[in-house]
Amino acid sequence: MESYPRSRIEILGMTTRGDQILDRPLSAIGGKGLFIKELELAIQEGRADLAVHSMKDLPMEMPAGFAIAAISARENPCDAFVSNRFAGLDELPAKAVVGTSSLRREAILRAGYPQLVIRSLRGNLDTRLRKLDAGEYDAIILAAAGLIRLGLAARIRSILTPEQSLPAPGQGVLGIEAASGRADIMALLEPLNDSETAHCVRAERAFSRALGGSCQVPLAAYALLDSGHLWLRGFIATPDGKQMIAGEQYGAPEDGESIGRLLAQRLREQGAEVILEQLASCQ
Repeated sequence: MESYPRSRIEILGMTTRGDQILDRPLSAIGGKGLFIKELELAIQEGRADLAVHSMKDLPMEMPAGFAIAAISARENPCDAFVSNRFAGLDELPAKAVVGTSSLRREAILRAGYPQLVIRSLRGNLDTRLRKLDAGEYDAIILAAAGLIRLGLAARIRSILTPEQSLPAPGQGVLGIEAASGRADIMALLEPLNDSETAHCVRAERAFSRALGGSCQVPLAAYALLDSGHLWLRGFIATPDGKQMIAGEQYGAPEDGESIGRLLAQRLREQGAEVILEQLASCQ
């Protein structure tokens, strides 16, 4: 509202299919696109002018007629360890139950902590925390940004560094989507775009797109600007964490798309193609 004092802003409350279907893993019911289809329909029908998404929930291929009008500055991009009994992953005893909805996090946990029991965790943030508080899980792993933005940072017991748990593409970033033909909306939202974050997110999404990234693929990508260069790290893995191929790539910030594609190609040459074939055969 401070940036647009002459505008009247109305929020159109919606519940998506991704929020409604909670008894199955997200990867089994159609993926993260379930969180945005109803919102895009509202834009298409003229009931809404724009939609705000977590960039990590946006499919890598935007549907025809839609575009990202602005990418926000990044909140904390890391994963958060949340528990009522333990201060961090290393304190969890064998057979402790850890909840997550992400195949990426599952692969990381299974690779680094094979003694833990990993269980699917669905629902909005309040639902997930309620399940933890009810004793269904010993700990859960969530995006730190969501907890911080909703005023729940006190629930975070520890932050997992990118070295411990490389973030998902776009994690911690908000994207504003609009109809690609609405030049007026695009121009109105342009001041909200953070160019440095946009360079990083483009690299992350290009990497993911080149590897067929979706919630059915355990994949991570995280870029940051380092001494004037864009530094992209990424990996692809099997859900059991037994196979993981990782790499990194540097380049000019404005070349983010190329950097992402180049890193994906390097991982394919190192064996990512085999992992992708295995994942395809399981779907």
